[in-house]
Amino acid sequence: MTQTNPENPAPKKPRKKPAAPKSAAESPGAENTPPNDTQLKDAVLAAALPHAAFDGFTDTVLTRAGQEAGVSAADLARLFEGGPIGLVAYYSEWADARMEERLAAMDLGAMKIRARIAAAVKARLAVLAPNKEAARRAGALLSLPIHAALGARLVYRTVDAMWRAAGDTATDFNFYTKRGILAGVYGATAMRWFNDTSDDEKATDDFLAARIENVMQFEKFKAKAKEALSGFPMFADWTKKTK
Repeated sequence: MTQTNPENPAPKKPRKKPAAPKSAAESPGAENTPPNDTQLKDAVLAAALPHAAFDGFTDTVLTRAGQEAGVSAADLARLFEGGPIGLVAYYSEWADARMEERLAAMDLGAMKIRARIAAAVKARLAVLAPNKEAARRAGALLSLPIHAALGARLVYRTVDAMWRAAGDTATDFNFYTKRGILAGVYGATAMRWFNDTSDDEKATDDFLAARIENVMQFEKFKAKAKEALSGFPMFADWTKKTK
C-alpha cells in the first residue's frame, strides 16, 4: 500500500536523464553526423572498463581506451579533465543515470520507504555488476585522500538521486540528514558487495537489510525523543525544526 504520510511520501517522478545514446552507426544519418560529447564519453568508458578491471584507472588505460574508441588525444583531454579521475567521475555519473532509469521502471509507490531505499541501492549495484572489478578500482581511487572531496561529491549525487527517486520531498534539515545517513548505508553496502563472491550475493542483501533496519530503529528512537522533549519549553523550538 502506498505510504502517504509526510515521513513516507509517495515518490515523485525522478529527474529526467538523457537516455543512453545510440552509437553513431545506429543513429539516422549517422554517416553525416559526428558523435556528440556524451557519445564520445560513453565510447571511451565502454572501452576503458575491461582494461581498468586489470590495470585500474590510469593514464595508460585512458589513452588506450581513447584509441580504441577512435577519440583524438585532444578530445580525450577535453572530455576528461584531470585525466583518469575525470573518467572515474563520469563513470559514477553514468551509473547514476542508469540507476534512475531502472528505478523509474519500478512501482516504487507500492513499496514502503525501506523497500524503496533497498531497491535504489540494489539498482546502483546492479548497474555496476557487469564491471564489478573496475567499479572496485574506481572506488579505491576515490578513497585516496587527494580525491576525497570529489568522492564525497559523487556519493552525495548518488544518494540524492536515490532519495528523489524514492519520493523524498524534505526541504528542511532532514534533507541533509537523510542523505548523510544513506551515504553511510550505501558506502558500507558497496564495500560488502565488492567482497561478496557468492553467485546470489545473499550476504550483501542481508547486510543491506540490516543497515536499513538500524536506520529505521534510529528514526523511531528520534521520533520518541522529539515527542518526549516537546513538552519542555527549552526544546520545543528544536523539535519543530527537526520534523
